[in-house]
Formats: sequence, C-alpha cells, structure tokens
Amino acid sequence: MNDFNIIRTAAYIAFGFLLLALVFVFYRLAKGPSLPDRLVALDLTAYIAIGMILTLVFISGQTRYIDVALIIALIVFIGSVAVAKFLKRRFYDR
Repeated sequence: MNDFNIIRTAAYIAFGFLLLALVFVFYRLAKGPSLPDRLVALDLTAYIAIGMILTLVFISGQTRYIDVALIIALIVFIGSVAVAKFLKRRFYDR
C-alpha cells in the first residue's frame, strides 16, 4: 500500500468523523436548552460543512470548491458577529 492510499483512507475516516459530529450537532440544535446554545450549534454545523467540503476537495482533487468553503466561512463569521451584537443588546443592555 503506497502513501497516497493511506492518506486517502485517512481522509475518508475524517469525513466519517465529520458526519458523526454533524449528527451530534443536529441533536444539540434540536434539543438545545437556550437560544445561544442553538446558535452555537448552527455555527458549528456550518464549520463542519466547511470541513466536509475541504475533505472532499482533498479526496477528489478538484480545487474549485475551496472558493465555496471560503465564502461560507465569511458569511458564517459575519452572521456570528451580527447575532452576538443582537444577543448582547437583548440580554446585557437592560
């Protein structure tokens, strides 16, 4: 077995762990006790999706999806900042 097959197998295992993490995050998203817990789970869902996209880029060798992952990361970051400002006003500026 050459090194490339070992790395590809490791990438498939990493993708499986990302799928498992996604299942746990969906559970937290549905069962979360508060709104901030659900928002963190939603952010984590987006970052796991980015990891899955990058793993698929590594497996397939098609680099065009790196731009998609970058755009998703930027949108999620901007959304997280906006939600943090909203929650700060809602809970701490009383």
